[in-house]
Amino acid sequence: MTEGGRVAFIHLAPGAGEPMQALTHAEAIAGTGLRGDRYADGSGHWSPIRRKGDQLTLVEAEELEAIAAAYGLHLPPGATRRNITIRGIRLDGLLGRPFRIGDVECRGTRPCEPCSYLDGLLGQDVLPVLIHRGGIRAEIIKGGEIAVGDVVQVLSD
Repeated sequence: MTEGGRVAFIHLAPGAGEPMQALTHAEAIAGTGLRGDRYADGSGHWSPIRRKGDQLTLVEAEELEAIAAAYGLHLPPGATRRNITIRGIRLDGLLGRPFRIGDVECRGTRPCEPCSYLDGLLGQDVLPVLIHRGGIRAEIIKGGEIAVGDVVQVLSD
């Protein structure tokens, strides 16, 4: 096991298109998502076509800061509509690998590319600058609590 980063922010939205809510901790439910989030209860915009491993979304704080510096586009925490903002680890390195956030075990499943739906919700064209910077999706294998400040650890395969 190696330490890789920390949880900077946690967000969820209770329904499709609803504003993201910042939390200090959240319950991750294995095979489902974060309790109270639109995708955990099946009410998210993409719920009808959601893949099995799309239970948690993560984005890198450093990527959002780089976008702000390079393009002047400041996306506050939660604006990308990802559940977890991580600092200190490259998320692409978690694809196909098991990792732990606090006591929650996950596996990175695929990139979480931006879409035109996000453009509409934000009322601005963010898609071009978020391509390949939108984070990843993960499957929750073992549930538990995720809290701001939790360590992210890559687990042995």
